[in-house]
Order: sequence, then structure tokens, then C-alpha cells
Amino acid sequence: MPTNLELKIKLKSFRKTKEILNRIDAEDRGILNQKDIYYSVPQGLLKLRIENGKESLVYYNREEKGKTRWSEYDYLKFLDSGGEEFFKKIFKIEVTVQKRRELHYYDDTRIHLDNVKSLGNFLELETLVINGKTDAQIRFKKIIELLNLNTEDQIRKSYRDLLLESED
Repeated sequence: MPTNLELKIKLKSFRKTKEILNRIDAEDRGILNQKDIYYSVPQGLLKLRIENGKESLVYYNREEKGKTRWSEYDYLKFLDSGGEEFFKKIFKIEVTVQKRRELHYYDDTRIHLDNVKSLGNFLELETLVINGKTDAQIRFKKIIELLNLNTEDQIRKSYRDLLLESED
């Protein structure tokens, strides 16, 4: 399974972050309109992601309580639509997350500027583990420093969890 090192922080505005991303020449990979449908499963998280009309099924496990947020994931890409109708016949839907994501890329780190419906603005980092976890931690720390992020502000929950909590 591929592995990421992750961070999520709530932001009031993306302005300062975008200025830094431009200054460090982070690659702008465009806008993604995403709808994530989370299903009830015995372990981990399972979601159908509909992204700019294309669908993929994503399963992941992530330790939310540890000092670092390592996430192991697997995914299947679909060429056709219809996954939403198909999977709702099989699985109970827990929650649907809708967001507009600006995707940037720097040193094998995906930088997400997310506007999440009903939750607000967030920055997410996902540093890919390519040459071991130590290397990923070094690259992760570098991007945190470049973006002037305070890791004490991090949110150790998925958008799924935040939306489910807001419904209570």
C-alpha cells in the first residue's frame, strides 16, 4: 500500500499560502471539484471520490492520535460513471463531503487548499513516502517550514469526522 505523511490545518484565507507557493515555484495542478461519499466499513475508511466527473474508490487507514499522521491507502480508478448508484446498493452511506480543491505539488508533497462545504477553508499536506519514512519526514518538515505552518494547529480528523461531529 502507498503511504503518505499528512497534515491538516484550518485557514481563514488562502492568500498568504498562495503567495508562498508562488514564491517557491510549487507546481499548480489546477482546480478539483470533489465529492467524497464515505461508506460504513468495519475497519479503516472507504470512500467513492467523484473528481471533475471521474470516479475512484479509495480505502485508507490513518493513525489520528499519534504524533505524526501516517496514512496507508489503496485506490481503484473507474473509467465509467455509475459508482455512486452501484455502491449505495451495497454500503450504508455515512456522510458526503463536497469540496473545491486547489492542488499544488512541491518536492513529492501534494498541497491542497480546500474549501469544504459546511466546514470552511483548510490546507492539507500529503508527503509521499518514496525513499523511506525518514526521507518523507525530512521533506515534510521542509514544506511545513516553507509555508510557516504551526503544527500545533493541526486537526487530527478527516473531513468525514468533522462533518459527522457537526451533525451531532
